[in-house]
Amino acid sequence: MRWGRAAALLLRHRGEGLAILRARLAGKRVRAGQAAAALFGLNHAGLLCGPAAQGRLLQAPAAGGAAGPRDTVAVLTLADLASADLTSADLASADLAQGRPSEASRAGAEILVLTAPGHALLPGAPAILAEAFARSPAHQLAYGDALLGSETGLAMPLLRPAFDPDYACAVAYCGPVLALRASALAAVTEREGPVTDALDLILRVAERFGHGAIGHLPRLLSRSDAASTGMPDPAARAATLRRALDRRGDHAVTIQVEADGVLTLAHPLPQARPRVSLIVPTRDRVDLLRTCITSLVGCTDWPEREILICDNDSRAPETLAYFRELEAAGIARIVSCPGPFDFAGMNNRAAAAAQGQVLAFINNDVAALHPDWLERLVREALRPDVGAVGAKLIDGRGRIQHGGVLLGPGGLVTHAHRFFSGEAPGYLAGLRATRAVAAVTAACLVVEAHKFAAVGGFDAAAFAVDFNDVDLCLRLNAAGYRTLFVPGAVLRHDEAASRRWTPAAQERHRREVAAFQDRWGPLLAQDPHYHPGFDPDLGTYARLRPGWPEAGPVDLR
Repeated sequence: MRWGRAAALLLRHRGEGLAILRARLAGKRVRAGQAAAALFGLNHAGLLCGPAAQGRLLQAPAAGGAAGPRDTVAVLTLADLASADLTSADLASADLAQGRPSEASRAGAEILVLTAPGHALLPGAPAILAEAFARSPAHQLAYGDALLGSETGLAMPLLRPAFDPDYACAVAYCGPVLALRASALAAVTEREGPVTDALDLILRVAERFGHGAIGHLPRLLSRSDAASTGMPDPAARAATLRRALDRRGDHAVTIQVEADGVLTLAHPLPQARPRVSLIVPTRDRVDLLRTCITSLVGCTDWPEREILICDNDSRAPETLAYFRELEAAGIARIVSCPGPFDFAGMNNRAAAAAQGQVLAFINNDVAALHPDWLERLVREALRPDVGAVGAKLIDGRGRIQHGGVLLGPGGLVTHAHRFFSGEAPGYLAGLRATRAVAAVTAACLVVEAHKFAAVGGFDAAAFAVDFNDVDLCLRLNAAGYRTLFVPGAVLRHDEAASRRWTPAAQERHRREVAAFQDRWGPLLAQDPHYHPGFDPDLGTYARLRPGWPEAGPVDLR
């Protein structure tokens, strides 16, 4: 029946079916897989597991011995943390993970595993956590993955990304099951007193030990019944976050509780708004360019901006007339970029001529949809620890074209959540929450000019056309800046509408693929923002990787 349904869909959508076949024959298996998933109904239902599938997921416990005297584990509840300093004699009242009643061993617990009503640890979880902490002395707090649903019915695996402070503030994706060292609890409660909830604990540990002290263990550790487990109260989470921001002196950061419970933070802007240089490369295609420029002028409420158009040998009379019209009206400056198409070099040339403190690289096939898009991106780009920021891009059919860039699918990169509905919240609200990603597309990329210059701009020598945006983000990441995806900024992108896929372009693409893999090969093994349990050849959070999880120990990441 399933094959018959698939055949019927392909007959009804022959054009899409042929496009999938062409992509597959061209070796673009990730793109083909994403398009096929979209045709057959792209959602997260494919992750649902019945009892047999759940059994397979739970068959791979970590190897290792029982907890010894130095890694004794105590299981407590989050409520306990609000009532007592559990690093003292009060720890003696905690339930020992191994079920032994010895008061001495309870009091000597070095690892505390915190649960919450409706959440039960899976067999072996305390020992798995103890082993992971033993292998990673720098980590002070850890969270794992969970099964949400019934043992006898359907359950959804909740596979979380590596720790990201922005994401953790926006969405309660880490808890409520957490594990930490007893010494870390003592350190974070010494001044501020007992913690109030999971977010409070996470934020305090991050403040005291740094973000790198919080690790994710990509292993199923707990189960909860979807019918009995409620989400944390957004208002309470906002209050916890407000206290943390005030503790750090970030009094000017505001918090908005969205209708779906996501918390959106607005970081302050300087009183004198910095000038933003909007840089748009083009070669003719005045139909695309006019739509783009019209939207940048009429649908952007940022007051201080300039537009630079990188002209790559446009010849059409209507294009040249449009250039004259824009310059006469003072709307845009034209930066001549002659020669073979060199996306990276063109953008570098315009960046050198730009007068703005902030650079916004915009493709000529992109159009702004909401006036606040640039403000949302600039607020994030001006943060001292942030490098490149990118927007949520929607294609002409209202589907996700860009939800951040993932490393690894197909051995290269792909766009997260591609072809999901533009209104979809995304897996773990990944299309609603501002969060860290490995990279963002230069179809809409905003970065401070001095950060862009500090890493040498786009690498035009190695990546004239492809991968230059990902390479830029990865070099910014390596320099200590984080890359953020900002889904509150939404634009339309008619992807590659102005590209010509000639034999020469294909040969150039092959060279740039080889250069990209040579430079960033180790990072392509596993994107920390994409759980290793997901199918690496899809990138849509919609299918589990065959064979996951493998037996044996796993490390905190």
